[in-house]
Amino acid sequence: MNPFWTVSLFWGAAVVCVLIALAFVLPALLRTRTRTSQAARRDVNIAVYRDQMKEMDADRANGLLSDAQYQSAKLELEARLADDALVTDDAPEPGRSGSRRLGFTLGALIPVAALGLYFWLGSPASLIATPVAQSDATQPAAMAGVPSDHDFAKLIQKVEEKVKASPDDGEAWTMLAKSYAVVERWPEALKAYERANELLPQDASVLSGYAEAVAINNNRMLAGKPMELVQQALKIDPDNIKGLELSGIYALQQKNFTEASNYFKRLLALLPPESTYAQDIQAALNESERMAHPGIAGLDNLADPLPAESNPPSMASGATIKGSIDIAPALKSRLAASDVLFIFARAGQGGPPVAALRATAGQLPMAFELTDGMAMNPANTLSQHQQVALVARVSKSGSPMGQAGDLEGTVPVVKVGAAGVKIVIDQVKQ
Repeated sequence: MNPFWTVSLFWGAAVVCVLIALAFVLPALLRTRTRTSQAARRDVNIAVYRDQMKEMDADRANGLLSDAQYQSAKLELEARLADDALVTDDAPEPGRSGSRRLGFTLGALIPVAALGLYFWLGSPASLIATPVAQSDATQPAAMAGVPSDHDFAKLIQKVEEKVKASPDDGEAWTMLAKSYAVVERWPEALKAYERANELLPQDASVLSGYAEAVAINNNRMLAGKPMELVQQALKIDPDNIKGLELSGIYALQQKNFTEASNYFKRLLALLPPESTYAQDIQAALNESERMAHPGIAGLDNLADPLPAESNPPSMASGATIKGSIDIAPALKSRLAASDVLFIFARAGQGGPPVAALRATAGQLPMAFELTDGMAMNPANTLSQHQQVALVARVSKSGSPMGQAGDLEGTVPVVKVGAAGVKIVIDQVKQ
């Protein structure tokens, strides 16, 4: 949102809140108080005598008073009533008129005090900083990433200081390990996870994070100690997300596709359906089920693509998207011969892929063509959508599910039927 409108809306809301507060306070203070009228003593006495007369009648009816006693008491009561009826009421004491001075004083002080407290205790600069930060997020990653990395480095420094001050604080070591993992400082993350695991041996998230760090530092090999740690994590918490993810990936690597499918199904049930992570897990689940049941629809077409010009006419008869994929020069050194390239077309920014293609990263740069025949679900094809989002991913593990360290490139909006689409792989997945 434009900074002008952000500031205007904030101060408008502040003024409304102050007015509401004054509306509760001022009317009672500014209202002129009317004189309070006291009930006349005569009327009160008459009411009292009336009640006494009723009691006497009741006593007489119940035999508690004889006729003579009743007549005598009645005459006495009538005489007292007559005496009181002749006494004039004192003039009621006039009520004091409410002073408006306090109301006017509070009406002026409340807004001033509210603004003063906000500027003293609040953060007025955030009114401008927030829109700026949001606009920075729309800039290219090369520009927006600099301040974010700097801020994260400061955060890591604070956590490191906390660990030094409290070397036996398991939570601090866990936070430090996860922070190192986010910035891909895996050797430091491994050491931090080792210490966190010593202090919190029954923490499932520590065990699964430790397993990931061990695997990445060992050329991404999950066999051995990493899977032992994962099994411990899932024994403590069967719904540990990282543990289920690593178990599914390991099962894929071992070509145990049915087991991988089961892990991914359990994991998918724990995730928000609209999240990108859930979409990646769905793709991995589809791949697992395809490999477990080779004849079913799914990722059957994830194979090395043919050049676009050599595709059979039947493949191009439906909706297609044609283009090329390349990798940014700065990331070429990260490619390995075993890396797998996946290309996904998703409906907008969410949902499972409507078309998918698999190739080897060594083919980059390469041309590609997505068609209706590459649908992961025959009931959900390219031709049923007007536009899609394209994702090209270089997977280090060979799984279509995105992991930290994978290389990606995206084109958020592509019209179905477009040609000449260019995808540049220029990001490292965190």
